[in-house]
Amino acid sequence: MNILAFGPNGSGKGTQGAIVKEKFGLDHIESGAIFREHIKGGTELGKKAKEYIDRGDLVPDDITIPMVLETLAKSKEKGWLLDGFPRSLAQAEALDKALKESGMALDYVIEIVLDRDIAKERIMGRRLCANDNNHPNHIAFEAIKPVEKDGKLVCRVCGGELSARADDQDEEAINKRHNIYYDDKTGTMAAVNYFKNNSSAKVISVDGSKGIKEISEEILSQLS
Repeated sequence: MNILAFGPNGSGKGTQGAIVKEKFGLDHIESGAIFREHIKGGTELGKKAKEYIDRGDLVPDDITIPMVLETLAKSKEKGWLLDGFPRSLAQAEALDKALKESGMALDYVIEIVLDRDIAKERIMGRRLCANDNNHPNHIAFEAIKPVEKDGKLVCRVCGGELSARADDQDEEAINKRHNIYYDDKTGTMAAVNYFKNNSSAKVISVDGSKGIKEISEEILSQLS
């Protein structure tokens, strides 16, 4: 089973991806992790990617796509859930072509739909667990509020140390990311629409304003 997962930053896409991964035993492949692996390893592609990431720009396709395909190929037998890529129409077209050429079928496209203002509010209130970034913690939502221990907030799931990403508190940075995602001409929404209109994969669209459990149940009920 091979899956593409879409959702704006702040939609809980990573959390849902982790749930799907656990249920079906897939490799959860996050584009950010691919970049970090190459950057940490000091690869030529990693060095080039870092220049763009440091500026907050999209990494060009001729750098990103070889990284992604290399990782997907390693998970070909097990199956994968790709999260955070493609982010543009051009990347969607290139990925679709590459998957077909390599004989890897795309089975599902998961889209978490969320209003832009709500997504922004969620980003600014979320906290990251040092042990697992997919442990949901958010200061504004009662259901996933961190717990207090020894006078400080810790992860509600495992008690790990919490932190806020600097760019999660930067409205300009958030707007820049969302400008890319919500762009339905050449951005990520255009990529979503490309797969909706040009792929045999089943599309699962869910309301991201619902609770984590509701969303996961809706997604899992449509996967087989």
